[in-house]
Amino acid sequence: MMYIVVIAWMFVVTLMSVVEAVASNGSLLGAILTFVFYGILPLGLVLYLLGTPLRLRHNKEKEAAEQKKDAGIG
Repeated sequence: MMYIVVIAWMFVVTLMSVVEAVASNGSLLGAILTFVFYGILPLGLVLYLLGTPLRLRHNKEKEAAEQKKDAGIG
């Protein structure tokens, strides 16, 4: 569900960048900066922060599996 919002936002940002690039007073540099500062950086931060609980859960499960494996050997 969350990825639908991400895809939609990247679509909007891509269209904003294209308009910036082809506008009469726009520039390619402005389009690149629009794409990076409105799209890549904010979404990277949001996805990293929202993915933190999943990463923590995955690390705990991995540690528990390693402890279980070590207890079975000794």
